[in-house]
Amino acid sequence: MRAMLLSAGLSTRLGEIGDALPKPLLPVCDIPILRYGVALLVGHDIRDIVINLHHKGDLIRAELGDGSAFGARIRYSEEEKLLETGGGLRRALSLLDPDGRDEPFLSMNGKLIFDLDIAALVAHVARDPDVLGTMVVRRVPDATAWGAVRVESDAGTGRARVRDILGAGEHMFTGVHVTRPSVVRRLPDGPACMIRQGYLPWIRAGEQVGAFEAGPVYFSEHSLPERYLGANLDLVAGPRLRHPPGPLHGVDSSAHVHPTAILRRPFRIGPGAHIGAEAVIGPGAIVGAHAIVEDGTHIERAVVWSHARASGVVRDAVLTWSGLVPIAPRPGPSPHPPARETPEAS
Repeated sequence: MRAMLLSAGLSTRLGEIGDALPKPLLPVCDIPILRYGVALLVGHDIRDIVINLHHKGDLIRAELGDGSAFGARIRYSEEEKLLETGGGLRRALSLLDPDGRDEPFLSMNGKLIFDLDIAALVAHVARDPDVLGTMVVRRVPDATAWGAVRVESDAGTGRARVRDILGAGEHMFTGVHVTRPSVVRRLPDGPACMIRQGYLPWIRAGEQVGAFEAGPVYFSEHSLPERYLGANLDLVAGPRLRHPPGPLHGVDSSAHVHPTAILRRPFRIGPGAHIGAEAVIGPGAIVGAHAIVEDGTHIERAVVWSHARASGVVRDAVLTWSGLVPIAPRPGPSPHPPARETPEAS
């Protein structure tokens, strides 16, 4: 199976955080979000990956290259004009279906970190081939805020079917689906939304779209500053992913930590980072590669980007290359599923 990571958005809702980097390259525990998607796919032996580019696409190319460093083969689809989710897939069909065999492919939003069991999804799709596509959904208490998906069991087959989208329902669409090139070719030329110009009108015309419920696995989306900071704090705190793209906590062996610095778990200190005398790191601190934390600095519930310089108190904030971005603390418990019970978590 081939896969596409949709990565051409503009990051407008992230404000200052999205100015310097495209959303798929924002660092979570000092690793770009897009590399989490690549690791998930490669971990399920999906190695032919297409990525569409628009906003600062050259940075994405520079980060991932041809994918060989990650065990993948990555090719790129350039979009001079934003084509949205459906239009981006349609433009990339020559890469997703080069031999015209119309094999199913997986589409995933490049701004996600998702511990999806792709093997289970692929097996589900194989048992239910007579649908236009299979949408991966999650049951959530605030489904309407995410664009609710109504899922029902088909009376004839007993299989889960999507009956409506953006109306009433108890599920949200995760941004992951499996479909075929012949289905994507039904979309209009130019910009097109896979939901609004695709699945939704097709469902209302009586056609069949399947649903796969992801279950209680880790899922985070990073369109807002508080979600971005929250994902960093979630993943530095413990094992949540079966296929992480690299170390998410602890001190890298090449980092320099002054003997008088205080480290309070959970934290991540990246390669080549410098932690000064009497600095306090954590709890909930991520210091990126080659960042400098000056003497006496206190970092808590915060992210310091690679090569940034931190001083004073950095709390409930993201320190980018442009400066400090304060973020209101997330109220209550994490909205994401808890870490899986594993020996490492105990």
